[in-house]
Amino acid sequence: MGLLPFTEEQLQRIFLWLIIAAALVAAWFIASISGATALVQAQISQSAANAGFEVRHVRVSGVERMNEDRVYERVVSQRNEPMPDVDVITIREELLELPWVKDARVSRQLPGTLAIDIVERVPHAVLQRPDHLVLVDVEGNELEPINRTDIGDRLVISGPGAVRQVKQLDNLLEAAPAISPQVRAAEWVGNRRWNLTFKSNQVLALPQGEDEAATALVSFARLDGQNRLIGGEVTTFDMRAPPRIYMRIPGRADRVLGGNDDGETTPDG
Repeated sequence: MGLLPFTEEQLQRIFLWLIIAAALVAAWFIASISGATALVQAQISQSAANAGFEVRHVRVSGVERMNEDRVYERVVSQRNEPMPDVDVITIREELLELPWVKDARVSRQLPGTLAIDIVERVPHAVLQRPDHLVLVDVEGNELEPINRTDIGDRLVISGPGAVRQVKQLDNLLEAAPAISPQVRAAEWVGNRRWNLTFKSNQVLALPQGEDEAATALVSFARLDGQNRLIGGEVTTFDMRAPPRIYMRIPGRADRVLGGNDDGETTPDG
């Protein structure tokens, strides 16, 4: 004879729950007819609790970055609550209000566990507010304040309206993967274009327009590959009037590169 998939104690619990469930369904049907549903609901909850079907444990999974206590704070009121009274939909909605929570699944695990599975947002950059710094994800959702000493290699974004442009900036940097790791900060200027600051503290002023900015950045990456511009003497690369690029060197006149008819960049003059 093969081994049973359940222990005798587990089978007894299952049969007990099935009997209770059948009785409760019948009671609910009778109550619906007689108009006493509220009373029967209370009796159902009490019967379930007496049988051991109440919240005794809360299991949280998926939390890596956020403070797990924020999750428990949202469900602490459910401790010792009869399982039929646990409103998993409302609990999920409350969890989704937490800045770090991208998605959540709340389920009952009989007899007495409330299981919560969290999908966290992923920190992507640091938004510079006038008076503080805050972590944001790639969609611009603000996660939590951060100290300047904890920025690390994260990209710092600034400028009015910049938080609404985080995804667009990510797409822009993906157009030039060879130099995007060199970008330390990005400033959204005049609600229309980006200034990129490299780790070398050099600034690249890009034109407005998503396509125009991406084209300019790719062109700059090609020039950097040929001439090693990043890390050189130039402090500012101005590409706001493509295909020309103005290069500013302290103490010298601006050098200008212009585009030829084939779209290639060549020295002027």
